[in-house]
Amino acid sequence: MRKVFNYFLNGFLIIAPIGLTVYILFAFISWLDNTFELKWNDQHIPGLGLLLVMAMVTAVGFIAKSFMVRPFLILAERVLHRTPLVSIIYSSIKDLFDAFVGDNQKFNQPVLVRLNAADQTYKMGFVTQVSMAAIHRPALMAVYFPHSYNFSGELVLVPEENVSFLDLPSSEVMKFIVSGGVSKL
Repeated sequence: MRKVFNYFLNGFLIIAPIGLTVYILFAFISWLDNTFELKWNDQHIPGLGLLLVMAMVTAVGFIAKSFMVRPFLILAERVLHRTPLVSIIYSSIKDLFDAFVGDNQKFNQPVLVRLNAADQTYKMGFVTQVSMAAIHRPALMAVYFPHSYNFSGELVLVPEENVSFLDLPSSEVMKFIVSGGVSKL
């Protein structure tokens, strides 16, 4: 009986991640299709909403690169930054997206930080600020430590002598940390 349970558990560990991934993708595509409710010759075509959203986002990106549109985007961003409450939400979301993608990626310097010299305890993270001179602590660095199996983390200011830069791809280090150390580096 124990062997059968082990087989079940093994099968579950294989099927669950695949099933959840397929379910999440299917739910997202269905949500887009229902939101845009597009039909072709009175027939519902699955995935047409996703294609429309991808085309619209690509078109916005193309238009945004135009030198004539740039001043309007800068003006709109200024208005968003000056509007109470909206500025907090907008700037937080924009900073989060900029941290992961775009020209100003913040999580591109993976490090290993010694937390306790006596125990030789280490933690992996990403340098977000090389110097904390703004708070009169130039010898401290800002290091972000993502939590495993979660979309959160903590920012810790540590002495630079406790920080060792890793010569590894940032995406692999992030995957390693978020997976709780299960994925391979």
